[in-house]
Amino acid sequence: MNAISRKIFPFFLFGLFTLSSCGRLETLPYDPPQTPVTWLQIQPYAEMNFGKQTVIFVQPSTSAIVYFLGLMTIGVGVYFLKIRAGQRSRLWWGIALLLWGLGALLAGTSYEAFSYAIKCAGREACLWTSWWEIGYLLVTVWSVDAMLLAVAYSSTEGRLRKGLSIYALANAVLYFVLLSIGVFAPVKFLISFEFLLVVGFPGIFAFFLINGRRFNKFGQPLDKALLVTWVWLGITIIAYFAYYISGKAASLWTKGIWFTENDVLHIGLIAWMLYIAFAVAPKTKDLA
Repeated sequence: MNAISRKIFPFFLFGLFTLSSCGRLETLPYDPPQTPVTWLQIQPYAEMNFGKQTVIFVQPSTSAIVYFLGLMTIGVGVYFLKIRAGQRSRLWWGIALLLWGLGALLAGTSYEAFSYAIKCAGREACLWTSWWEIGYLLVTVWSVDAMLLAVAYSSTEGRLRKGLSIYALANAVLYFVLLSIGVFAPVKFLISFEFLLVVGFPGIFAFFLINGRRFNKFGQPLDKALLVTWVWLGITIIAYFAYYISGKAASLWTKGIWFTENDVLHIGLIAWMLYIAFAVAPKTKDLA
């Protein structure tokens, strides 16, 4: 583990320990209300027996896709660190993807695979969220901030690089504070996926602006690859919301077919991650 990772990891563990020790997530019921019985009626699941122990595995296909995404993303992050060759941009890409992959595994565990055991088992009413999901929100925002640092080193210099670095650090700390308020109060919006998008949007917008402007001015291969990366991410997020609004998932489920907006998102991100590995990683280097 590199020096920066050693500094970040204890802060992450301390943050989660602090939140989990004092939070009030168990006061938030699922909306609309669900019981353990209805939870298993609204989505597919499989029962797996391990001796006398039965484990309910929810949304098997979606869970498999998101776990694959998480492991694949961690692998690409390790690849960036392996080829970093002293490049800080590659270092921060590696950290960003390790965090992103960890977030995918946390999300897949609580939103899909073991959601019944985490949110419903032994309760009269299912919970709205869990500590797994709080961890997912935190590391995902930190991942975007780490990407911003990577772009700062590969595509900016001077005062702009310093400004972006300060913003990334301040955003990571501020989000942790707001997430803590959301857990302690509790305030649902502050611990929601929608708020994650609000917090992450300025960084993603900066990606478009920086690499779009540089590609228009210099036509460098790295700026082109990064611009495609951000456009791809934007299209994937738009496709997620478009499918969600369309109501297609519910319509297909009435016919026994399970394919949700999360599947759209995760499949798009798998393709996105392949592009980063093969098109972005080899070209990434610090701007002198």
